[in-house]
Amino acid sequence: MTVLLYTLLFLVSVAVTLGGCALFTNAIEWLGKRLGISEGAVGSIFAAIGTTLPETSIPIIAIFFGEGREEVEVGLGAILGAPFMLSTLVLPILALLLVLYARAGKRTARFHLNYGEVITDLTFFMIGYGVALGCAYVPSRLVHIIVAIGLIGLYVYYMRLKFSATDEEEGEGSKLEPLLFAKSAGTPSHLMIGLQALIGLAGLILGAHLFVTAAETMAGTLSMSPLILALLLAPLATELPEMFNSFLWLYRKKDRLAVANVTGAMVFQGTFPVSLGLLGTEWAIAPSALATMVLAVEAAGFCLLQILIGGHWRPWLLSASAILYIGYALYLYAL
Repeated sequence: MTVLLYTLLFLVSVAVTLGGCALFTNAIEWLGKRLGISEGAVGSIFAAIGTTLPETSIPIIAIFFGEGREEVEVGLGAILGAPFMLSTLVLPILALLLVLYARAGKRTARFHLNYGEVITDLTFFMIGYGVALGCAYVPSRLVHIIVAIGLIGLYVYYMRLKFSATDEEEGEGSKLEPLLFAKSAGTPSHLMIGLQALIGLAGLILGAHLFVTAAETMAGTLSMSPLILALLLAPLATELPEMFNSFLWLYRKKDRLAVANVTGAMVFQGTFPVSLGLLGTEWAIAPSALATMVLAVEAAGFCLLQILIGGHWRPWLLSASAILYIGYALYLYAL
């Protein structure tokens, strides 16, 4: 009976997340249109930060207000789990969904992207996260502080580049649907756009929290390893908003928004939360957690290499990055 109850909670969490996702994505598109900002910036800045800020509060509270080593480890796990999940699981799932949507006759089996934007995102992520990875081998407080300040500066420069970009092309599915809270308005007000975005974001947060509750309880019921819960299930729950946003945008043929939401979140997660970890902890990372950093950089490098060599992503090849996630999951299970 308990398993059935929490299975139902899983389904409720997905339904709430989907509802919040529909409201948030619709509002964030209108916000970009009203402000005259490119699709790439809307996805990589507004959508990415909007959906990652709530989960960023976890390491802030755990690291700066925690009272013991356990809280610090929770904070580090939250910081490192997100980039790993986005690069090794979310991007491959996007590729698989693209193929499934195409076979269902909903769209073409090819990403319609501005690959220059994708290259920028992946490059910034690899630079920022790669430097943070190197800091794990340099136990110098001064170096960590300098790098943390540099990472924040790197993200500010990234935002400047994104906001200065313009839309030079309209992709497949670029038509903007009416704002759900003001369907009769040709151009909705900023107030209605903001209200819908906040309610949608609240739905995304509530859905993620319900998912976490169900996952933790199910893990206890099934005697699942706490390590697997911390490094695999918890990050999966916190990344639900980004995942569902991107899945919905992909279905609507808004590929630039779908991919930018993920790669933009990678840049944010690989710079700002990491800088908090460098400033608030000794940045002493256990080998099992350090492995997620290495795999995240490798996955991003693999995605970047595909573009540099072939000029675009091939869905079947992009989905191969999931091997890194599956392999790591099996490694934890073996432990």
